[in-house]
Amino acid sequence: MGEQNLLGEFVRARRELVTPEQAGIPATGVRRVPGLRREEVAMLAGISADYYLRLEQGRDRNPSVQVLESLARVLRLDEAATDHLLRLGATKPQRRHKPPVQKIGPSTAKLLDSLALPAFVESRYMDVLAANPLATALSPRLVAGTNRLREMFLDPAEQALYPDWENDSVSAVAGFRKAVGTDTDDPRYIEIVGELSLASTRFSRIWARHDVLVCAAAPMRVDHPQVGQLVLNRERLGAEGSPGQALVIFHPDPGTDSAERLTLLATTSVTREASEPAL
Repeated sequence: MGEQNLLGEFVRARRELVTPEQAGIPATGVRRVPGLRREEVAMLAGISADYYLRLEQGRDRNPSVQVLESLARVLRLDEAATDHLLRLGATKPQRRHKPPVQKIGPSTAKLLDSLALPAFVESRYMDVLAANPLATALSPRLVAGTNRLREMFLDPAEQALYPDWENDSVSAVAGFRKAVGTDTDDPRYIEIVGELSLASTRFSRIWARHDVLVCAAAPMRVDHPQVGQLVLNRERLGAEGSPGQALVIFHPDPGTDSAERLTLLATTSVTREASEPAL
């Protein structure tokens, strides 16, 4: 009897249980296999289709912990199933890697609350960690828990805010690649790139160019549905004591129409908050 392929059998069985909708893959045509295709799992996990095929067929039995955890995420495994997958793939006991929880420092939080300008804090993966009310008034997607890159490519309402969306999206992808650098084994990086590569053909095309850009203080146009178009300068400041985090501040040139419109937006948002009933 040949050697058992427990790892391959497990991931194949679990692959067949995940629907394309659960994985965020657009439905296109008739699918001849249940669940996800091998190449879709590979893309979402950030590995090559050939390597995933070798894992499933038992021709490669030494995957890294990072690869196994990426597969667990794509296959939507719970804690127990993930631990089982790690044991199946381990040639020796391995310690599970857990990414650190991103929190902003107390001084950064105080500064954010004190600013009378739209501002938010994001991770190097463009996850919004905190935002002040004026930032959320500027863009409803600027709230803790969202990912700016994901919203930029997958949310039509967010795209409509930016008249220069096509150029802005190219710059955002290039800045994201620069921020991540060589740390491409990080599960969060793999998750974002995998999801957007499948869900957005534009992202796939831009990502394939391998552009790298240092985010500079460049003006940005916002076509706001309430106050009209604003031209805002963008400042990105490193958060002290929190590597990879940045405080992003939008501010208009003094005395411009944009400055007046931003003041109007701030007044409107404060009035709206005051009129809302307390929970």
